[in-house]
Amino acid sequence: MAGFISAGAVEVDVHGMTVDQAAVAVDSSVRRANNSVYRIRVIHGYHGGTAIRDMIRSRYRNNPKVRRIENGPNPGSTDLVLRELY
Repeated sequence: MAGFISAGAVEVDVHGMTVDQAAVAVDSSVRRANNSVYRIRVIHGYHGGTAIRDMIRSRYRNNPKVRRIENGPNPGSTDLVLRELY
């Protein structure tokens, strides 16, 4: 599910999962993220609906490890920013 895509960024593909399965996968990635990880990109898609996207954007809004939530480079992804990359 998760793999490093570039220095400090992790990608989690939750296509085809239920909302609960996606929550478990993203929770695991956020929990395992160490100080070298600055961003987790969640690939959720959007053609099948927005339930997973909406869950991610509400669930992680107040997570202490997530500084902010950004739209990904396309409508099918959401970025969880864990720390600033300077």
